[in-house]
Amino acid sequence: MKKVLSVRNLSKTYGTGCPLCIASTGPEAETNVCPHCGSVVAIHDVSFDLYEGEILGIMGESGSGKSTIVKNLYFDQIPESGQATFYDANQAHPLFELNSAQQRWLKNHRFGMVYQNPHLGLNFNISAGGNIAERLLMSDLMHYGEIRKRVKTLLARTEVLLSRVDELPRNFSGGMQQRVQIAKALATQPPLLFLDEVTTGLDLSVQARILDLIMEIQQELNTAMIVVTHDLGVIRLLAGRTLVMKYGRIIETGLTDQILEDPQHAYTQRLVASAL
Repeated sequence: MKKVLSVRNLSKTYGTGCPLCIASTGPEAETNVCPHCGSVVAIHDVSFDLYEGEILGIMGESGSGKSTIVKNLYFDQIPESGQATFYDANQAHPLFELNSAQQRWLKNHRFGMVYQNPHLGLNFNISAGGNIAERLLMSDLMHYGEIRKRVKTLLARTEVLLSRVDELPRNFSGGMQQRVQIAKALATQPPLLFLDEVTTGLDLSVQARILDLIMEIQQELNTAMIVVTHDLGVIRLLAGRTLVMKYGRIIETGLTDQILEDPQHAYTQRLVASAL
């Protein structure tokens, strides 16, 4: 199986940090806030691999650090330490060693991101179609007719009515905004997609349709995905493998079925039991 992403020892602290931060935080300390300097150890020593066509789940409660991982990998934040390598067309890209122009190119062409809050992923001042066209303009498509055709194909693929192509996203429901975000993320057919709590706050029926859509995309395009969620139902449905996080550390990792059927860590056991 072809490796798409390799992450090693990724760490991120918010604040000045001090020599006691790491020893004073984490699952054993039951906090990610350093009692000595007040810094927040968002993630520490996170390592994992992702393969072509795989959906990797990152699960944990609010404040566990799961969203910080994807924000660092998508260049929304700068990590404190660690390495991440993206493998694309037999070329290895060391993500945190690239200059800002190279990072921007990867972000626009080879990565896709769907945020929990659509305001982060969409420009609410331009139409739904305009949001997708904006991303397509960064690719090889330059002809207006071609772009318009591709926009309509993507909206149809994500079940957005074509009659609404020129409407502003603010007029859409939350579920529809997420569909436009997914269409935008898929515009350049990226081999790597990040999904950060994409079903949070949506009605159950809308959640189900969004999750079905994500599975269809993964099967059709063989896209590798990282799905960040606190929802065990989402993990169970989508992820082949899962990382469980608590206070910035990975506390358990393995096949999703294994983790949900026979959790080893007491924290994972509580999470699974609370969802039953």
